[in-house]
Amino acid sequence: MAEAQSIDMKGRTCLVTGASGGIGKECAVALATMGATVVGVGRDPQRSEQALNEIRLRSGNGAVEMLRGDFAQLADVRRIAAEFRDRHARLHVLVNNAGTVYGRHELTLQGVEKTFAVNHLGYFLLTRELLPLLQASAPARVVSVASMANYRGSLDVADLAHRKGWNVGTAYARSKLCNVLFTKELARRIDGTGVTANCLHPGVVATDIWGRSFLSRVYGWIVRFKMITPAQGADTMTWLASDPSVAHVSGEYFDTRTVRKPNKVAEDRGLALALWEASERLVAAPAESSGAGPG
Repeated sequence: MAEAQSIDMKGRTCLVTGASGGIGKECAVALATMGATVVGVGRDPQRSEQALNEIRLRSGNGAVEMLRGDFAQLADVRRIAAEFRDRHARLHVLVNNAGTVYGRHELTLQGVEKTFAVNHLGYFLLTRELLPLLQASAPARVVSVASMANYRGSLDVADLAHRKGWNVGTAYARSKLCNVLFTKELARRIDGTGVTANCLHPGVVATDIWGRSFLSRVYGWIVRFKMITPAQGADTMTWLASDPSVAHVSGEYFDTRTVRKPNKVAEDRGLALALWEASERLVAAPAESSGAGPG
């Protein structure tokens, strides 16, 4: 990617989820340094406020805001989208980055496994809510953070509660496979609108995503010797969000700024359609108050 200083993002508005720390914060800093108006999303109020001040200071750009919400709650995702639309008439870049891994099997009020809910349904719903604004602002980009864990992923759309074969690793890998399936189906649906959709593996990054429980910390320790810094991990996502060389590329999975073949399951259009349709039902259903959901 050209140096950040040489890419002019003035007049462009970017929304970066998971911006209170890790690669999301680093991406927000980079985009703000290029002159973009940057709106971050964070879950924890104190961390979000600290990140907001840091992004402004490091980038020298005062046009940085922070919204707050929990991507495990679909109502929060809808509220984030509504708040963004209320404040901004354009959206040129949506970076779906907020993610987590749960150390035990937990279900949301929709009855789906929580890692899947945050890492896939959060991306799906936020993009769905903001897609009309992205299309009205075209050329625009959707960049979703997946992972090389997609290669280990499998998906049974009939078991979104993940009652069969759940463990920390399988839950995370499944959610990251869903990110690739979602990106490819989204790219097909928005072809010709001036909006592109791509996803990426950021590297194995030393962030606190692995700190939610003892089991997830153990999983993180296993791979820690391979970990890179958040700034290094933000490189490909920032490049996809800003570089002119990829302005017309869509529907691809990237690793270190290079198109890679994902898990062959991610190329299954039938599975992508089934996931899309199931996701539509989940985000449309009034299950947040009833606790109802798929078994």
